[in-house]
Amino acid sequence: MSQAVAAPLETNSSWSGEESGVQLRWAALLIVMVIIPTIGGNILVILAVSLERKLQNATNYFLMSLAVADLLVGLLVMPIALVTVLYNSGWPLPEFLCPIWIFLDVLFSTASIMHLCAISLDRYIAIKKPIQHSQYKSRSKAMVKIALVWLISIGIAIPIPIKGLMNYHLPNNVTFNSNHTCLLKTDTFREFIMFGSLAAFFIPLTIMLVIYLLTVQVLRKKVYLLKSRVTQRFSSQAVSTVFQREQGVPSPQTEQLNMLDNRLPRMQEKSNAGTTNSPTRGEINFRRLSTMGKKSMQTLSNEQRASKVLGIVFLLFVVMWCPFFITNITSVLCASCDVNVMARLMEIFVWVGYVSSDNHNSTSQISSA
Repeated sequence: MSQAVAAPLETNSSWSGEESGVQLRWAALLIVMVIIPTIGGNILVILAVSLERKLQNATNYFLMSLAVADLLVGLLVMPIALVTVLYNSGWPLPEFLCPIWIFLDVLFSTASIMHLCAISLDRYIAIKKPIQHSQYKSRSKAMVKIALVWLISIGIAIPIPIKGLMNYHLPNNVTFNSNHTCLLKTDTFREFIMFGSLAAFFIPLTIMLVIYLLTVQVLRKKVYLLKSRVTQRFSSQAVSTVFQREQGVPSPQTEQLNMLDNRLPRMQEKSNAGTTNSPTRGEINFRRLSTMGKKSMQTLSNEQRASKVLGIVFLLFVVMWCPFFITNITSVLCASCDVNVMARLMEIFVWVGYVSSDNHNSTSQISSA
Protein backbone atom coordinates (compact mmCIF):
# COMPACT_ATOMS: atom_id res chain seq x y z
CA MET A 1 0.00 0.00 0.00
CA SER A 2 2.80 2.38 0.88
CA GLN A 3 4.54 1.60 -2.41
CA ALA A 4 1.33 2.32 -4.30
CA VAL A 5 1.06 5.70 -2.60
CA ALA A 6 4.72 6.51 -3.07
CA ALA A 7 4.59 5.97 -6.83
CA PRO A 8 2.06 8.78 -7.51
CA LEU A 9 3.96 11.07 -5.17
CA GLU A 10 7.17 10.50 -7.09
CA THR A 11 5.34 11.03 -10.38
CA ASN A 12 3.83 14.31 -9.16
CA SER A 13 7.14 15.54 -7.83
CA SER A 14 8.93 14.70 -11.07
CA TRP A 15 6.16 16.40 -13.07
CA SER A 16 6.39 19.55 -10.94
CA GLY A 17 10.15 19.49 -11.31
CA GLU A 18 9.87 19.30 -15.08
CA GLU A 19 7.34 22.15 -15.09
CA SER A 20 9.60 24.36 -12.98
CA GLY A 21 12.50 23.49 -15.27
CA VAL A 22 10.51 24.60 -18.31
CA GLN A 23 9.63 27.86 -16.55
CA LEU A 24 13.29 28.46 -15.70
CA ARG A 25 14.28 27.92 -19.33
CA TRP A 26 11.62 30.39 -20.48
CA ALA A 27 12.83 32.84 -17.85
CA ALA A 28 16.43 32.52 -19.02
CA LEU A 29 15.29 33.08 -22.61
CA LEU A 30 13.39 36.22 -21.61
CA ILE A 31 16.40 37.52 -19.71
CA VAL A 32 18.74 37.02 -22.66
CA MET A 33 16.41 38.23 -25.43
CA VAL A 34 14.56 41.10 -23.73
CA ILE A 35 15.87 42.31 -20.38
CA ILE A 36 19.63 42.36 -20.98
CA PRO A 37 19.48 44.01 -24.46
CA THR A 38 16.99 46.57 -23.12
CA ILE A 39 19.25 47.56 -20.24
CA GLY A 40 22.50 47.47 -22.23
CA GLY A 41 21.21 49.25 -25.33
CA ASN A 42 19.56 52.10 -23.46
CA ILE A 43 22.61 52.62 -21.26
CA LEU A 44 24.71 53.04 -24.41
CA VAL A 45 22.27 55.63 -25.79
CA ILE A 46 22.33 57.60 -22.52
CA LEU A 47 26.13 57.52 -22.34
CA ALA A 48 26.50 58.56 -25.98
CA VAL A 49 24.33 61.66 -25.58
CA SER A 50 25.74 62.53 -22.15
CA LEU A 51 29.43 62.26 -23.02
CA GLU A 52 29.53 63.48 -26.64
CA ARG A 53 28.98 67.23 -27.00
CA LYS A 54 28.19 66.98 -30.71
CA LEU A 55 25.16 64.83 -29.83
CA GLN A 56 23.77 67.23 -27.24
CA ASN A 57 20.88 68.82 -29.13
CA ALA A 58 17.14 69.06 -28.58
CA THR A 59 16.25 65.96 -30.61
CA ASN A 60 18.79 63.77 -28.88
CA TYR A 61 17.64 64.98 -25.45
CA PHE A 62 14.26 63.51 -26.31
CA LEU A 63 15.95 60.27 -27.35
CA MET A 64 17.95 60.19 -24.13
CA SER A 65 14.79 60.71 -22.05
CA LEU A 66 13.11 57.93 -24.04
CA ALA A 67 16.11 55.71 -23.30
CA VAL A 68 15.77 56.52 -19.58
CA ALA A 69 12.11 55.43 -19.63
CA ASP A 70 12.96 52.19 -21.42
CA LEU A 71 15.92 51.60 -19.11
CA LEU A 72 13.69 51.94 -16.04
CA VAL A 73 11.31 49.42 -17.58
CA GLY A 74 14.23 47.00 -17.89
CA LEU A 75 15.48 47.64 -14.36
CA LEU A 76 12.30 47.96 -12.27
CA VAL A 77 9.44 46.37 -14.21
CA MET A 78 10.73 43.46 -16.26
CA PRO A 79 12.61 41.65 -13.43
CA ILE A 80 9.50 41.61 -11.22
CA ALA A 81 7.39 40.44 -14.17
CA LEU A 82 9.93 37.67 -14.64
CA VAL A 83 9.58 36.68 -10.97
CA THR A 84 5.81 36.36 -11.40
CA VAL A 85 6.42 34.08 -14.40
CA LEU A 86 8.60 31.85 -12.22
CA TYR A 87 5.83 31.71 -9.58
CA ASN A 88 3.16 30.78 -12.16
CA SER A 89 1.67 34.31 -12.24
CA GLY A 90 1.55 34.46 -8.43
CA TRP A 91 2.79 37.46 -6.43
CA PRO A 92 5.58 36.42 -4.02
CA LEU A 93 6.37 39.95 -2.79
CA PRO A 94 4.57 42.01 -0.12
CA GLU A 95 1.07 43.06 -1.17
CA PHE A 96 1.67 46.82 -0.93
CA LEU A 97 4.35 46.57 -3.65
CA CYS A 98 1.81 45.34 -6.20
CA PRO A 99 0.12 48.73 -6.93
CA ILE A 100 3.54 50.43 -6.93
CA TRP A 101 4.84 47.96 -9.50
CA ILE A 102 1.77 48.39 -11.71
CA PHE A 103 2.12 52.18 -11.39
CA LEU A 104 5.76 52.05 -12.52
CA ASP A 105 4.84 49.73 -15.38
CA VAL A 106 2.08 52.04 -16.64
CA LEU A 107 4.19 55.17 -16.02
CA PHE A 108 7.29 54.09 -17.93
CA SER A 109 5.37 52.45 -20.77
CA THR A 110 3.18 55.54 -21.15
CA ALA A 111 6.24 57.82 -21.01
CA SER A 112 7.87 55.75 -23.75
CA ILE A 113 4.82 56.12 -25.98
CA MET A 114 4.50 59.85 -25.22
CA HIS A 115 8.16 60.40 -26.10
CA LEU A 116 7.63 58.83 -29.51
CA CYS A 117 4.63 61.09 -30.04
CA ALA A 118 6.61 64.18 -28.96
CA ILE A 119 9.56 63.28 -31.20
CA SER A 120 7.31 62.88 -34.24
CA LEU A 121 5.58 66.21 -33.51
CA ASP A 122 8.92 67.97 -33.00
CA ARG A 123 10.29 66.63 -36.29
CA TYR A 124 7.19 67.69 -38.18
CA ILE A 125 7.46 71.26 -36.87
CA ALA A 126 11.19 71.31 -37.69
CA ILE A 127 10.48 70.30 -41.30
CA LYS A 128 7.33 72.37 -41.77
CA LYS A 129 8.50 75.57 -40.06
CA PRO A 130 12.30 75.41 -39.64
CA ILE A 131 12.71 79.10 -38.73
CA GLN A 132 10.14 79.02 -35.94
CA HIS A 133 11.46 75.67 -34.71
CA SER A 134 15.03 77.00 -34.50
CA GLN A 135 13.86 79.49 -31.88
CA TYR A 136 12.83 76.63 -29.56
CA LYS A 137 15.87 74.36 -29.92
CA SER A 138 17.66 75.47 -26.75
CA ARG A 139 18.48 72.96 -24.05
CA SER A 140 16.24 74.61 -21.46
CA LYS A 141 13.19 74.58 -23.76
CA ALA A 142 13.86 70.96 -24.67
CA MET A 143 13.95 70.09 -20.95
CA VAL A 144 10.62 71.86 -20.46
CA LYS A 145 9.06 69.74 -23.21
CA ILE A 146 10.53 66.56 -21.71
CA ALA A 147 9.22 67.50 -18.25
CA LEU A 148 5.77 68.06 -19.77
CA VAL A 149 5.87 64.57 -21.32
CA TRP A 150 6.72 63.03 -17.94
CA LEU A 151 4.02 65.04 -16.15
CA ILE A 152 1.39 63.84 -18.62
CA SER A 153 2.54 60.26 -18.08
CA ILE A 154 2.41 60.64 -14.30
CA GLY A 155 -1.06 62.17 -14.54
CA ILE A 156 -2.32 59.16 -16.50
CA ALA A 157 -0.82 56.55 -14.14
CA ILE A 158 -1.29 58.24 -10.73
CA PRO A 159 -4.77 56.79 -9.96
CA ILE A 160 -3.22 53.32 -9.58
CA PRO A 161 -1.14 53.94 -6.41
CA ILE A 162 -3.78 56.26 -4.94
CA LYS A 163 -6.54 53.67 -5.11
CA GLY A 164 -4.27 50.63 -4.78
CA LEU A 165 -2.40 51.67 -1.64
CA MET A 166 -5.64 52.65 0.08
CA ASN A 167 -7.07 49.16 -0.47
CA TYR A 168 -4.15 46.74 -0.51
CA HIS A 169 -5.13 44.78 2.61
CA LEU A 170 -6.84 41.46 2.01
CA PRO A 171 -9.68 40.66 1.41
CA ASN A 172 -10.47 44.20 0.17
CA ASN A 173 -7.45 44.31 -2.12
CA VAL A 174 -8.17 45.83 -5.55
CA THR A 175 -4.99 44.63 -7.31
CA PHE A 176 -5.21 40.83 -6.83
CA ASN A 177 -7.50 38.23 -8.36
CA SER A 178 -8.49 34.85 -6.94
CA ASN A 179 -5.14 33.33 -8.00
CA HIS A 180 -3.22 36.07 -6.16
CA THR A 181 -2.04 37.55 -9.46
CA CYS A 182 -1.03 41.21 -9.34
CA LEU A 183 -3.25 43.09 -11.80
CA LEU A 184 -5.94 45.75 -12.03
CA LYS A 185 -9.38 44.34 -11.26
CA THR A 186 -11.83 45.26 -13.97
CA ASP A 187 -14.67 45.89 -11.52
CA THR A 188 -12.60 48.46 -9.60
CA PHE A 189 -10.51 50.03 -12.37
CA ARG A 190 -13.05 49.82 -15.21
CA GLU A 191 -13.03 53.57 -15.97
CA PHE A 192 -9.28 53.81 -15.56
CA ILE A 193 -8.62 50.92 -17.95
CA MET A 194 -10.79 52.54 -20.61
CA PHE A 195 -9.40 56.05 -20.10
CA GLY A 196 -5.81 54.86 -19.67
CA SER A 197 -5.88 52.76 -22.84
CA LEU A 198 -7.25 55.69 -24.84
CA ALA A 199 -4.90 58.32 -23.36
CA ALA A 200 -1.77 56.16 -23.27
CA PHE A 201 -2.09 54.34 -26.59
CA PHE A 202 -4.94 54.97 -29.01
CA ILE A 203 -4.85 58.79 -28.93
CA PRO A 204 -1.02 59.01 -29.26
CA LEU A 205 -1.22 56.36 -31.97
CA THR A 206 -3.69 58.47 -33.95
CA ILE A 207 -1.57 61.60 -33.47
CA MET A 208 1.62 59.84 -34.58
CA LEU A 209 -0.06 58.35 -37.64
CA VAL A 210 -1.46 61.71 -38.76
CA ILE A 211 1.83 63.52 -38.10
CA TYR A 212 3.83 60.86 -39.94
CA LEU A 213 1.62 61.16 -43.03
CA LEU A 214 1.88 64.96 -42.90
CA THR A 215 5.67 64.75 -42.56
CA VAL A 216 5.97 62.49 -45.60
CA GLN A 217 3.70 64.86 -47.56
CA VAL A 218 5.77 67.93 -46.62
CA LEU A 219 9.05 66.20 -47.54
CA ARG A 220 7.71 65.14 -50.94
CA LYS A 221 6.47 68.67 -51.60
CA LYS A 222 9.86 70.15 -50.66
CA VAL A 223 11.71 67.72 -52.91
CA TYR A 224 9.40 68.55 -55.82
CA LEU A 225 9.77 72.32 -55.30
CA LEU A 226 13.54 72.07 -54.99
CA LYS A 227 13.89 70.01 -58.16
CA SER A 228 11.64 72.35 -60.14
CA ARG A 229 13.47 75.43 -58.83
CA VAL A 230 16.89 74.06 -59.64
CA THR A 231 15.72 72.97 -63.10
CA GLN A 232 14.34 76.42 -63.86
CA ARG A 233 17.52 78.19 -62.78
CA PHE A 234 19.81 75.77 -64.56
CA SER A 235 17.90 76.28 -67.81
CA SER A 236 18.29 80.06 -67.57
CA GLN A 237 20.93 82.32 -69.06
CA ALA A 238 23.62 81.18 -66.62
CA VAL A 239 23.66 77.71 -68.10
CA SER A 240 23.85 79.01 -71.67
CA THR A 241 26.78 81.22 -70.64
CA VAL A 242 28.75 78.24 -69.39
CA PHE A 243 28.03 76.23 -72.51
CA GLN A 244 29.05 79.14 -74.73
CA ARG A 245 32.36 79.49 -72.89
CA GLU A 246 33.07 75.79 -73.25
CA GLN A 247 32.32 75.91 -77.03
CA GLY A 248 34.31 79.10 -77.62
CA VAL A 249 31.24 81.14 -78.60
CA PRO A 250 31.17 84.55 -76.90
CA SER A 251 28.04 85.26 -74.92
CA PRO A 252 26.41 88.75 -74.76
CA GLN A 253 27.91 89.30 -71.31
CA THR A 254 31.39 88.39 -72.60
CA GLU A 255 31.09 90.77 -75.59
CA GLN A 256 30.09 93.65 -73.33
CA LEU A 257 33.05 92.97 -71.05
CA ASN A 258 35.43 92.94 -74.06
CA MET A 259 34.07 96.28 -75.29
CA LEU A 260 34.61 97.81 -71.87
CA ASP A 261 38.13 96.37 -71.71
CA ASN A 262 39.02 97.91 -75.08
CA ARG A 263 37.98 101.33 -73.87
CA LEU A 264 40.10 101.11 -70.71
CA PRO A 265 43.71 102.31 -70.71
CA ARG A 266 46.46 99.88 -71.59
CA MET A 267 47.80 99.99 -68.03
CA GLN A 268 44.49 98.69 -66.78
CA GLU A 269 44.57 96.02 -69.49
CA LYS A 270 47.99 94.88 -68.26
CA SER A 271 46.86 94.83 -64.64
CA ASN A 272 43.79 92.84 -65.59
CA ALA A 273 45.63 90.51 -67.96
CA GLY A 274 45.70 87.73 -65.37
CA THR A 275 41.95 87.82 -64.95
CA THR A 276 40.96 87.00 -68.54
CA ASN A 277 40.51 83.36 -67.68
CA SER A 278 38.41 84.03 -64.55
CA PRO A 279 34.82 82.68 -64.55
CA THR A 280 32.02 85.01 -65.52
CA ARG A 281 29.23 86.09 -63.18
CA GLY A 282 26.84 83.64 -64.81
CA GLU A 283 29.22 80.75 -64.29
CA ILE A 284 29.73 81.70 -60.64
CA ASN A 285 25.96 81.79 -60.12
CA PHE A 286 25.67 78.43 -61.83
CA ARG A 287 28.26 76.84 -59.56
CA ARG A 288 26.71 78.45 -56.49
CA LEU A 289 23.25 77.19 -57.42
CA SER A 290 24.68 73.74 -58.07
CA THR A 291 26.33 73.61 -54.63
CA MET A 292 23.23 74.93 -52.87
CA GLY A 293 21.03 72.46 -54.72
CA LYS A 294 23.25 69.52 -53.75
CA LYS A 295 23.26 70.57 -50.08
CA SER A 296 19.49 71.03 -50.03
CA MET A 297 18.92 67.68 -51.71
CA GLN A 298 21.28 66.00 -49.24
CA THR A 299 19.40 67.56 -46.32
CA LEU A 300 16.05 66.42 -47.67
CA SER A 301 17.49 62.98 -48.35
CA ASN A 302 18.62 62.72 -44.73
CA GLU A 303 15.19 63.82 -43.54
CA GLN A 304 13.52 61.19 -45.72
CA ARG A 305 15.85 58.52 -44.39
CA ALA A 306 15.11 59.57 -40.81
CA SER A 307 11.38 59.49 -41.57
CA LYS A 308 11.69 55.92 -42.82
CA VAL A 309 13.47 54.90 -39.61
CA LEU A 310 10.81 56.65 -37.55
CA GLY A 311 8.13 54.88 -39.57
CA ILE A 312 9.73 51.52 -38.73
CA VAL A 313 9.75 52.46 -35.03
CA PHE A 314 6.05 53.40 -35.20
CA LEU A 315 5.20 50.18 -37.01
CA LEU A 316 6.97 48.07 -34.39
CA PHE A 317 5.31 50.11 -31.66
CA VAL A 318 1.83 49.45 -33.11
CA VAL A 319 2.42 45.77 -33.80
CA MET A 320 3.85 45.07 -30.35
CA TRP A 321 1.47 47.10 -28.17
CA CYS A 322 -1.82 46.70 -30.06
CA PRO A 323 -2.54 43.15 -28.79
CA PHE A 324 -2.11 44.20 -25.16
CA PHE A 325 -4.31 47.30 -25.29
CA ILE A 326 -6.98 45.60 -27.38
CA THR A 327 -7.08 42.74 -24.86
CA ASN A 328 -7.07 45.28 -22.04
CA ILE A 329 -10.20 47.01 -23.35
CA THR A 330 -11.82 43.68 -24.26
CA SER A 331 -11.45 42.51 -20.66
CA VAL A 332 -13.61 45.46 -19.60
CA LEU A 333 -16.21 45.36 -22.37
CA CYS A 334 -16.61 41.58 -22.58
CA ALA A 335 -18.55 40.46 -19.51
CA SER A 336 -18.80 36.80 -20.65
CA CYS A 337 -15.04 36.37 -21.24
CA ASP A 338 -13.05 34.13 -18.91
CA VAL A 339 -11.12 36.31 -16.49
CA ASN A 340 -8.24 33.84 -16.14
CA VAL A 341 -7.85 33.51 -19.90
CA MET A 342 -7.80 37.30 -20.34
CA ALA A 343 -5.23 37.63 -17.55
CA ARG A 344 -3.01 35.00 -19.20
CA LEU A 345 -3.28 36.72 -22.59
CA MET A 346 -2.36 40.08 -21.08
CA GLU A 347 0.62 38.51 -19.35
CA ILE A 348 1.85 37.24 -22.73
CA PHE A 349 1.08 40.41 -24.68
CA VAL A 350 2.74 42.69 -22.14
CA TRP A 351 6.05 40.90 -22.79
CA VAL A 352 5.53 41.50 -26.49
CA GLY A 353 5.15 45.19 -25.63
CA TYR A 354 8.30 45.10 -23.51
CA VAL A 355 10.25 44.02 -26.60
CA SER A 356 9.50 47.44 -28.11
CA SER A 357 11.61 49.00 -25.33
CA ASP A 358 14.56 47.14 -26.82
CA ASN A 359 13.65 48.09 -30.39
CA HIS A 360 13.50 51.82 -29.61
CA ASN A 361 17.24 52.08 -29.01
CA SER A 362 18.15 49.68 -31.81
CA THR A 363 16.16 51.50 -34.53
CA SER A 364 16.46 55.13 -33.41
CA GLN A 365 19.05 57.40 -35.08
CA ILE A 366 21.14 59.79 -33.00
CA SER A 367 21.59 63.02 -34.88
CA SER A 368 24.66 65.21 -34.53
CA ALA A 369 23.15 68.08 -36.49
